[in-house]
Amino acid sequence: MFTALFFVLFFMIFGKMIGFAFRATWGLMKILLYIVFLPLILIGLVFGGLLYIAFPVLIIVGLISLVAKA
Repeated sequence: MFTALFFVLFFMIFGKMIGFAFRATWGLMKILLYIVFLPLILIGLVFGGLLYIAFPVLIIVGLISLVAKA
């Protein structure tokens, strides 16, 4: 009986911790994406001669950042 109670409480506690870890990881991934990877991708597109793709992406992301409130 105590074993069953232990496993129920164990999964409740560590389930919440795993959920928190996924939320924290998603937050860090968004920061890395917006601050590191997006500018690198845009610079790579410009140096690769794909300015006709990089410029509209830059405009769209800029408009979304103006409209959206974090």
